[in-house]
Amino acid sequence: MELRHFSAFLAVAQELHFGRAAETLHIAQPALSQMIRSLEKDLDVQLFERTTRRVRLTSSGEALIEPARSIQAQVEGARRIARAAKEGVVGRVRIGFGGTSGYSILSLLAREVAHRQPGISLEMHPQTYSGESALAVRDGTMDMGIISPPAPAGIAVHVIRQERVMVAVPTSHELADAESVSMADLKEQPFITYAPSHGSQVREAMMRLADQAGYLPHIAQEAPDPYSLLALVGAQVGIAIVVESSNHIRIDGVTYVRLAEGGDAFTLALGWRRNNPSKALARVVEIVQEILPEASEG
Repeated sequence: MELRHFSAFLAVAQELHFGRAAETLHIAQPALSQMIRSLEKDLDVQLFERTTRRVRLTSSGEALIEPARSIQAQVEGARRIARAAKEGVVGRVRIGFGGTSGYSILSLLAREVAHRQPGISLEMHPQTYSGESALAVRDGTMDMGIISPPAPAGIAVHVIRQERVMVAVPTSHELADAESVSMADLKEQPFITYAPSHGSQVREAMMRLADQAGYLPHIAQEAPDPYSLLALVGAQVGIAIVVESSNHIRIDGVTYVRLAEGGDAFTLALGWRRNNPSKALARVVEIVQEILPEASEG
């Protein structure tokens, strides 16, 4: 059994015609037929029913399609990793992030790194909010992090966007049907937010906006992550200030309402230590700069 046998099998399974499959593989039809017979012999099953008029998969052939595709994908992945190692671009990059903004950005980055540089593994550290992330990058416990400028000395910054915030309220709440609310409207409301020790920029924005509206918000409960925070809103424990990118998270009992003062609440960026010698990090930075055009700081 050889890898080329699985490629031959998948080509025939796709075309259900030996002649067309042979053309796709750029080989002679007799050679293709021989490979299929060899694979059937090794597996001790019949993969195709052949007549003069048509070719169709047997139940064994149907069952082999997904394993054959998986084998092909693994082989291609091995080829990419081997090529990446030859070029010297291998290694691990540790990334700290928190909040829904971090999830959306790093989901895109992880896909692109896996496609372009499979020799690089991204080690994700969620629930590492902006302040914590900046310090971890500075101290070398993380290679890169989602942060909000200004960054500590020695940290390079790639600004992604200005982040807006909005309000998450229980669906039964009196403000749930409002087109927009102001921070002053929320003065008597219980708030759910992140712990101050996290250095969350969403919490900082909430405290700043409440201060500008003339009050200190009553914090009913603190949550460790966005999903727990929104679940508490859905349970009617309180309301929460969240980033606009949270609106793709659908939690039963939660409604999002525009906040009048929510524009450009803080700057969202990726940061890394300038003197980090990692070639893997340098390549990830290049990919970040290619797929996430830098925005100007507000």
